[in-house]
Amino acid sequence: MTVPRHFYNIALVGFMGVGKSSVGRMLAGQLRFDFVDTDDLIEKRAGQSITTIFAQQGEAAFREMERQLVVEMQGWRRHVIATGGGLAANLENLASLKQHALVVCLWATPEAIFARVRHQSHRPLLRDADPLEKIRALLAARAPAYKQADVLINTAWRSQMEVTTQVAHQFQLASRTERSRVEKSY
Repeated sequence: MTVPRHFYNIALVGFMGVGKSSVGRMLAGQLRFDFVDTDDLIEKRAGQSITTIFAQQGEAAFREMERQLVVEMQGWRRHVIATGGGLAANLENLASLKQHALVVCLWATPEAIFARVRHQSHRPLLRDADPLEKIRALLAARAPAYKQADVLINTAWRSQMEVTTQVAHQFQLASRTERSRVEKSY
């Protein structure tokens, strides 16, 4: 027998540039949920940009800030959470998100991602001689974790509205299915 899951929140995971923040804001408005971008919240709490955190404290310190935030999220209700690109690559973070959220992975090809982010200077992981190859390598490393999401949606050829509608539909379907399963077990 499986333990029932409760979908209080929606967590959008996936690589940088796939639309987590844009879709998340639209989705939160549509569902009347609160919207939280984990990178923005970490920057606000640290009083520093992520680029500065990486440069001064290192990636490990940033990942620890993410981990602490994920623990805090367990008490959240009615939130759309846009996670940083590496947050769900940590399987403990992913498992924690699945305790309270429908986890939706937004994804795109490395080429589509590069086209979206190549002119953005606030992406510390792209400060590389060959940023497209860096995207390919990071995406390949993170793919096994991303594939463990409850739902995967390709954003490369869809508008933000189409993706938002699909995520909302998946959340409603998952919530209805879980309620029905729980009711039948009584």
